[in-house]
Amino acid sequence: MNLSQYIEGLQTKGSYCFSRADAVAALESSTVAARAALRRLRHHGAIAMPYRGFYVIVPHEYRQMGCLPANQFIPSLMEYLKEPYYAGILSAAECYGAAHQRPQAFQVIVEHSRPGIICGAVKVDFIKRNNTSLMPTRDFKTPRGYLKVATPEVTAFDVIGYPRHTGGLDNTVTVLAELAESLDAVRLADIAGLSPIIWSQRLGYLLELIGEAGLAERLAAYVAERKPVPAPLSPSQPHHGVPMETTAK
Repeated sequence: MNLSQYIEGLQTKGSYCFSRADAVAALESSTVAARAALRRLRHHGAIAMPYRGFYVIVPHEYRQMGCLPANQFIPSLMEYLKEPYYAGILSAAECYGAAHQRPQAFQVIVEHSRPGIICGAVKVDFIKRNNTSLMPTRDFKTPRGYLKVATPEVTAFDVIGYPRHTGGLDNTVTVLAELAESLDAVRLADIAGLSPIIWSQRLGYLLELIGEAGLAERLAAYVAERKPVPAPLSPSQPHHGVPMETTAK
């Protein structure tokens, strides 16, 4: 079996990702010979390597992109890395129809710091969240399998907690307004304890600001029980001398 036959066999089984170790074992060849064959197919655009030692097969419809779309290889990559993950922030909001503009990079939440990926025209940002494995997710079907995506409630907290990745406060508010119809007040309150209290304060305030006070009521009670201190709505903006409000009333 040569490498092209191996790749054809993978596609026949619906698999579009493999590791260098997988290829070496399947071809029963030396690591040096396998690497040379992999380099040749990469040069011709038949495969791409978004992560060292991890390859994706690039169908003809994605050759111009130079890689599989991120949502189609991220599940296999994270399994390869043995890393809990979920698609989050604007990439999750997009799954719920709540991102009016596609993020420049596919946003993946992970438990350990990782550099981003650039593979052809595909970009992936990894954002660290220590308790990634505890966050509720939903499975979204892609042409290559299933992608773990943050629930709407987790997405709401994350767009508050990672403003640098949302394009600013104005875009955060827009996303929340579009996400609101997918949110459940009970589930919001249930997962509030998985995020810093300041996130609940900001989220509750913004929900009230966009006319979704009903979604904020349980968050207000949660915040009040913990006797929070005033916090800036936008941590990146100057706030000395600015009047403060809290969700709890």
